[in-house]
Amino acid sequence: MSDTCCIHVLPEVVANQIAAGEVVQRPASVVKELVENAIDAGSTQIDIYIKDAGRTLIQVIDNGIGMSADDAVTAFLPHATSKISKAEDLFELATMGFRGEALASIAAVSRVELRTKQADDELGSCVCLEGGNLESQELVACNTGTNMAVRDLFYNIPARRKFLKSNESEFKNIVQVVEQITLAHPTLQFSLHHNGQMLFKLLPENTHQRILSLMGKKMDGKLLPIHVETILGTITGYVGTPEAAVKRGAPQFFFVNHRYIQHPYFNKAVQMAYEKLIATDTRAPYFIYFDVEPAKIDVNIHPTKTEVRFEDEKAIFPILSAVVRETLGKANAVPSIDFDQDDAPFIPAIQTASTQTPKIPKVSFDPAYNPFKSSGISSGSTGSNNHKPTKNWEELYTTQNKPEPKVEEDRTCGWDNHLWADKQDTTQECKVMQWKKKYVVVLTDQGIQVLHQHRLHTCILYHQYLKRLDSTERYSMPLLFPEVLELSVQEQALFVSVQAELSAMGFEFEPFGKTMYQITAVPDGLGDANPVQTVLDTMGLLQLHPQAGADKRKQLTAQALAEKSAIKAGKTLTEMEMKLLLQQWSNCNQNAYSPNGKPIAVTITENEIENKIQ
Repeated sequence: MSDTCCIHVLPEVVANQIAAGEVVQRPASVVKELVENAIDAGSTQIDIYIKDAGRTLIQVIDNGIGMSADDAVTAFLPHATSKISKAEDLFELATMGFRGEALASIAAVSRVELRTKQADDELGSCVCLEGGNLESQELVACNTGTNMAVRDLFYNIPARRKFLKSNESEFKNIVQVVEQITLAHPTLQFSLHHNGQMLFKLLPENTHQRILSLMGKKMDGKLLPIHVETILGTITGYVGTPEAAVKRGAPQFFFVNHRYIQHPYFNKAVQMAYEKLIATDTRAPYFIYFDVEPAKIDVNIHPTKTEVRFEDEKAIFPILSAVVRETLGKANAVPSIDFDQDDAPFIPAIQTASTQTPKIPKVSFDPAYNPFKSSGISSGSTGSNNHKPTKNWEELYTTQNKPEPKVEEDRTCGWDNHLWADKQDTTQECKVMQWKKKYVVVLTDQGIQVLHQHRLHTCILYHQYLKRLDSTERYSMPLLFPEVLELSVQEQALFVSVQAELSAMGFEFEPFGKTMYQITAVPDGLGDANPVQTVLDTMGLLQLHPQAGADKRKQLTAQALAEKSAIKAGKTLTEMEMKLLLQQWSNCNQNAYSPNGKPIAVTITENEIENKIQ
């Protein structure tokens, strides 16, 4: 056995940095901890300032009760808290934070400056820490409450800082956290600033107004209130109408005792209530609040405290599903019509049609009538009008040996899409036909090829749009009546990050409010696609790939616009249009799959046909 000891105690600095990893995962984690501390301090107004998506600065200013000079230093010690004093207190929690490791963890990986003052004190205290070490403490003049500034996050852990995502992704996470907290506390005032620009300011309001303030007025009229009180607790909030269901980005929130949580089990209960009301690939929005006794939930199962265990979750499941289903049923109820009422109007029965065969109408005409004889312009007639007969008039109706006029081919392919302006050879010696208004069927010597017309056109437009993104030329078509794009707070943060790609594609935007824009121009060739929904779908696709690089973002943008612009199933195509599609497809190297990875064509060979017929 070796005398060398393999187990040793880590230095305090290293231990604190490791512990910080559980709490401070990204800038959004810091924002969450500081804002929750401000709420626990009894604040009614909380202002959040972010710079460079939290890399450079995260500052939270509140008007809460503040701290004394001694508490301002003690707060940064590990496991220092005013929320609990014994283990039993964990089951009676009424505050957001309680472990006491948040400030210690944040200070261990950043430079922190704290200014705080209580209402009865004349002067406040300013505490500065760097890497968890106390650098200075002095008395200063400041407002009542707390002003916490966290600078240079992960400055002493370069490897951790290196693995932060792009500023767009990190700021999106911050907005998401702030959104969750502000929805949980609608009676408090919040403001969010990024790089000197105020993103939003929320005044105290009720829950419904707070939802509309964050999600946009587009949600107005699409929310149904729910309310049920049981011995297990109270369930309130709002669920979306079936018409509000979307494929991507549906806002779905659970809260318990003013705390945002994630609960897949309860999410399943809500989705069950929407069965047969919405498509299987869509999701409806909901904002559901649980109010239960603190002793019946356990919030201490995850460092971020977003996972909560309910004591009676199996009993709550059917209650939640039932109240949502009942609300949807009442909103979509159709009144029945009683035809047996005493005062019902008399509707006469339809009389039986006559069995007599209708007579064929007679038309009188003169079979010997000659318009040329009656008009008086025959060769032997003279009249007051002095008309002369037209020589060789029969030649006007002779088409023999006359070349047909050359008609310029319609390069728009029958639909409003100017991407077909390129001159193409449409004299392909192949037989094409359309089947079910969905497939293009090509008959060749080798067999039969069946192509999905929407995916085929999507593939073509995808390559066209990629070329646009790499070009400095703009392909815009002004709108006679601009469309209004209304965004939620989270969508606004995402829109800022993708606006350059959308503008390069041909969209033109003008500010029209805090989170509203006017779409004044769209990409040439967008066709009948709704501009607002096209922008939202493009943003939704990019939102599913937060770590995508510049090239990947271009591909996703081109894919989203191509899917919206391409011809849909049910569109009748002419032979020339189908041949144009095949010609354009050949220029794309006849890709076998559409941009979303679905097959475009299937070929049935002559041998396969003969084998099946035998």
